[in-house]
Amino acid sequence: MKPILKIIKIGGNVIDDEMALQSFLKDFAALPSPKILVHGGGKIATQIATKLGVETNMVGGRRITDQASLDVVVMTYAGLINKKVVALLQKNHCNAIGLSGADAGSILSRKRTHPEINFGFVGDVQSVHSGNIDKLLQAGFTPVFCAITHDAAGQLLNTNADTIASEVAIGMSESYQAELIYCFEKKGVLTDINDEDSVIEHIDSQKYIELKNDKIIADGMLPKMENCFHALQNKVSKVIIGHPSIIGDKKKMFTTLAI
Repeated sequence: MKPILKIIKIGGNVIDDEMALQSFLKDFAALPSPKILVHGGGKIATQIATKLGVETNMVGGRRITDQASLDVVVMTYAGLINKKVVALLQKNHCNAIGLSGADAGSILSRKRTHPEINFGFVGDVQSVHSGNIDKLLQAGFTPVFCAITHDAAGQLLNTNADTIASEVAIGMSESYQAELIYCFEKKGVLTDINDEDSVIEHIDSQKYIELKNDKIIADGMLPKMENCFHALQNKVSKVIIGHPSIIGDKKKMFTTLAI
């Protein structure tokens, strides 16, 4: 039987909350290895951009990553946030190593193309070099990935962290029983966004279609759910969505997805 590998993704809400981040990382450090952490960026990049006088450009509600914005997100995601997370994990005796997709050629992306919108330096994941990531795991390291990848031609790209987590889980599923866990501010997928306890504990493909049609799953949850089912369809053994506290408390409610 393949060994279990947990790939856990935390969102910006955890990154932005110092106490929540420290609590989560303490729980994450206590998990048995091997494990991989993927983190988003939070509001810090926007705050730094404002201080530097770099404007945030949006088109149709989507962020445009021009060269100045890319410089800010690389500094913030791969630098400030990633190294802070690694340092806190080291404090908790977890031998973490901070990475972007460019490091060891781990995650290769392609610059996104769109017939009407130029998203700038935004990347869509093309492949994961699972062999190099596995070498780090075998050496006793815990990889911590930020939301920056590369195109193998010297260009760094701003990349969705949910997608990175999903693609890393898929890539590692050849050698491991990969379990993908998305942690965000809610307890799971909710039937009522205003009721924190209305967690849907199990969602399969048919249920997902029903929830989409009923507009219960909408907006920002849609791409997250698409990443979940994409992972399940590509040999990832388990996908869970829940609050970061589920890492340290198995009695907490969460949503499990299945095909």
